[in-house]
Amino acid sequence: MQRMKSLLAIRHVPFEDLGCLEVPLTESGYAIRYVDAPTTDFAPLAQANWDLLVVLGGPIGVYEQKDYPFLRDELRLLEAHLKRRAPTLGICLGSQLIAHALGARVHKSRVVELGWKPLQLTAAGQDSSLKHFTAPVFHWHGDTFELPAGARLLASTESCPHQAFSVGGTLLALQFHPEVSAPGLEQWYVGHAGELRTLGLPLAALRQEAARFASALAKESAAFLRDWLGVL
Repeated sequence: MQRMKSLLAIRHVPFEDLGCLEVPLTESGYAIRYVDAPTTDFAPLAQANWDLLVVLGGPIGVYEQKDYPFLRDELRLLEAHLKRRAPTLGICLGSQLIAHALGARVHKSRVVELGWKPLQLTAAGQDSSLKHFTAPVFHWHGDTFELPAGARLLASTESCPHQAFSVGGTLLALQFHPEVSAPGLEQWYVGHAGELRTLGLPLAALRQEAARFASALAKESAAFLRDWLGVL
């Protein structure tokens, strides 16, 4: 009987989970363990050799470690994992934490990028697992990162030049959200209601876009993930 591979998924808010990525991950032989970053003791987790570490999104910034001190412990775990060159996937805040751990600057974006739009793949991106993303993907972020030294830029959008990067074959950082589904986003609309009101974005339009694009995203995300996992 083949051994299940270990996957640690770090959540920052309960509703920003692996979403539509859970099924292809389970089908690829990963046993998923979630931990909630704000209340987790990261020290023992940092001693384990996880087959895959996934760092998920959240509505805070890497630079807010004074207000959210658990970020320091989370970064120590991430740094230890990266030193082992172990497989790592970062999504949104997760990608920013990876960039920070690799010495790159994370800062506020010029604009909040929120909604569905396609990626502009670089030549390296077209030759990577991101080639599967041909339809619009979901974006929700107000921060961005500089490209770490030695990283390959894989994708951009007009308002966010650094959408995705890789380091070697085992580290992938995605500013966009490949994991969302239309039903799952209903929890985001409640959990981030304050930001939506501040930005003045109508929920009806976001729901219409999700109904139009989320199904294609789930299929493309599964193909992307299987492709990436296949070379780890």
